[in-house]
Amino acid sequence: MPKLRVHNVTISLDGFAAGPRQRLEEPLGEGFETAHAWLVAAMRDRAEGRPGIDVDYVDLGEENIGATIMGRNMFGPVRGAWPDESWTGWWGDNPPYHHDVFVHTHHLRPSLPMEGGTTFHFTDEPLETVLQRAYEAAEGKDVRLGGGAATIQQYLRAGLVDEMHLAIAPILIGSGERLLDNLGDAIDGYRVADMVSSQAASHARLVRR
Repeated sequence: MPKLRVHNVTISLDGFAAGPRQRLEEPLGEGFETAHAWLVAAMRDRAEGRPGIDVDYVDLGEENIGATIMGRNMFGPVRGAWPDESWTGWWGDNPPYHHDVFVHTHHLRPSLPMEGGTTFHFTDEPLETVLQRAYEAAEGKDVRLGGGAATIQQYLRAGLVDEMHLAIAPILIGSGERLLDNLGDAIDGYRVADMVSSQAASHARLVRR
């Protein structure tokens, strides 16, 4: 049975998934860019054929994924109504997804087909409806849930996430957007299945109890 999975979401040692004052020049928030040093290094190692714990988790995040769900903030820095349709994401003409991507937003716009097979769909439907659409688009494969933190929190509160991988970076941010806040009793539905560390990050995998 297909699953909804969260992968390669980086948090600081004090629990933040983004720094303060996110904007075009600081898409991850101020001070948070260094948290992804492990991921940058892992992508370089993978391209050069070097193995490692971090590379293994990058690979796992791409395994058997047929569709992606993300929040509006992950798609781009524009807030409120779209001034036009010129913003097409952070990733250039050929985004790395190569499948259907469902973007939660209160401000709808037409679906956006891109090179390489990625199509962004903008939706304000309920979580369960969006997830069902994503499962159908994935055609039997799993669905990946991207950020930002608020979007992941909504799916966790609804009990819809089957598996979540967190990369804990050895930095302190102090302020910004915490990932595991505002979950109420929902976090009780998950357990830490395994946890391993490289020199660059600690990796925790949470699964349903």
